[in-house]
Amino acid sequence: MIPLAEPTLSGNEGRYLQECIDSGYVSSVGPFVERFERGFAAVVGSRHAIACASGTAALHVALRLAGAHVGRMVAVSDFTFIASANAVAYTGADLLLVDSEPRTWNMNTELLRDEVVRRAHHGRPIPDIIEVVHVLGHPVDMEPLLELRDSYWIEIVEDAAESLGASWTAGELAGSQVGTAGKLGCFSFNGNKLITSGGGGMITTDDDAMAAEARHLINQAKMAGPGYIHDTVGYNYRLSNLAAAIGTAQVECLAERLRAKWAIAARYAEALRWLPLTLAPHAEWAHPSYWLYSVLIDDAGIDPDGVVEAARSDGVQLRRLWPPLHRQRPYRRVDRIGGEIADDIYRRGVSLPSSAHLSEGDQKAVTASLAAHIGSSRGHRDTA
Repeated sequence: MIPLAEPTLSGNEGRYLQECIDSGYVSSVGPFVERFERGFAAVVGSRHAIACASGTAALHVALRLAGAHVGRMVAVSDFTFIASANAVAYTGADLLLVDSEPRTWNMNTELLRDEVVRRAHHGRPIPDIIEVVHVLGHPVDMEPLLELRDSYWIEIVEDAAESLGASWTAGELAGSQVGTAGKLGCFSFNGNKLITSGGGGMITTDDDAMAAEARHLINQAKMAGPGYIHDTVGYNYRLSNLAAAIGTAQVECLAERLRAKWAIAARYAEALRWLPLTLAPHAEWAHPSYWLYSVLIDDAGIDPDGVVEAARSDGVQLRRLWPPLHRQRPYRRVDRIGGEIADDIYRRGVSLPSSAHLSEGDQKAVTASLAAHIGSSRGHRDTA
């Protein structure tokens, strides 16, 4: 089976893990945690990086630092993995789901800007925080959100779990990487991400006070000193030295992984351009990282589930995209704005094998399978 995404462990992972074992430092106390943080901050371009147990943990803490709590409102993309919304729910804040835009499949930031201006004009509540999700490796169009930040003092928290290495090439953020545009950025190191620590996350910020408070909260809010004194409710969100050792080795290979992803994306674009597909987004102002190369099936008569199952019979793992949050049971009654773009992306979307070490031969097998079955999977399209 050609997998959707599996880790590439071709660097110093084994050596660094052995160092952990030999030293006895296997928990969150150990030199690799700080080493991982320093290396990650350097490659992203952030003053601080705080390692966490997961990407969701990073989001939870970042949202709390940004002021999310009961009575506050957080705007979130409707089209995203459910963890983005769950982290908001942990804080007790209300969600406002924002529809996607068709160019990048990300949050429609112009729609949100216009909605905030309209609400403010009529004295209605506006979001206190915008959680910006950079979906599938493509940066969000941030310009309208920067306007809102400056005009209405709205905090921006970036969910960059899927888009490490992506950047902006034009506008106010030209040259900046995702995770550095807002007050706080969050990343994931799940096993299917561009780099992995076997599980884990990272908070990035240039704010010294927020960085210190993040470290405090992930360590059960334990006060400095020899005793066990805690000044607020904290969390057991620390990353282990073992996981950080893997992450350190992975960061060392990040540039190589990004080059591999760009090459994979270019080959997919060339091989699939003649099929009835909308290819993975690439806006002129962005440099995507192509975490999972995904496509939309343009032919309304083709059933994406049928394509996925047919490809499986060829030994190729494809995957449907996530249902929008408003179709997930916990968030069906949440306030949302926009139309049906997120639904359309879900109905038509399929992710293709995108491991950084995907061989050209395996990639040809993927495109051949897709081409063979794209015209033989006509049937009822899922509208749930």
